[in-house]
Amino acid sequence: MSGLLENKTALVFGVANERSIAWGIAKAFSEHGANVGISYAGEALAKRAIPLGESIGSTFIESCDVSSDEEIAAVADKAKAHFGEIDYLVHAIAFAKRDELSGAYFSTSRDGFQMAMDISVYSLTALVQAYQPMIREGGSIMTMSYYGAEKVVPSYNVMGVAKAALEASVRYLARDMGKQGVRVNAISAGPIRTLAASGVSGFRDNYKRFVDVAPIAKNITTEDVAGAAVFLASDLSSSITGEVLYVDGGFNIIGIAEEN
Repeated sequence: MSGLLENKTALVFGVANERSIAWGIAKAFSEHGANVGISYAGEALAKRAIPLGESIGSTFIESCDVSSDEEIAAVADKAKAHFGEIDYLVHAIAFAKRDELSGAYFSTSRDGFQMAMDISVYSLTALVQAYQPMIREGGSIMTMSYYGAEKVVPSYNVMGVAKAALEASVRYLARDMGKQGVRVNAISAGPIRTLAASGVSGFRDNYKRFVDVAPIAKNITTEDVAGAAVFLASDLSSSITGEVLYVDGGFNIIGIAEEN
């Protein structure tokens, strides 16, 4: 099945490199016929993000610091001038200080908590505020979550709390945006070796154990997540909103893992 997003326009925030979930989604959207614009977080990522955007023929490649309302507004103005309207908005952004992603959760600093919530959670709301006027009826907004929002994952700490808040935001935004016929959903993916994941203490151990526990015993790829994103963007999901779609091989359904 191809061409599901023909003649549609998407903006994907959070492209970091060829391993990032945002890039996997941008590439899949393009393969299904969408005109894709991408955004990356600062000039340090430009040397990777810009060539990736160019490789899919993107004519809108912009840096955006989502902790800045001014930058969000400036990029939104550029998008309005460039595209007029859009159909899809993808938020694949998360950040916490590395030292908050190890040890005990109660050691979380106030500054670290606020930063994680601002960049990983509020940025979705801020982007929806900025792009709501230009999203067409029938459009789709999506963000990326993780099982640590629902259950305790060692060392995930403040990011687990942030992802829980993000999923709550999805539900409230779904109610708001439904009034203009726009869906809002989250994808909760299994562990993937991304730049963001590398900052979580013990990620390698969790990554290895995942295959032993998940009913579909294989590691999750960015292509798996991108396929789900295409579904959530397409008319095939026209009556789905406010949901968290798990792309984790069934890991989330297991209560107690069996001994091998």
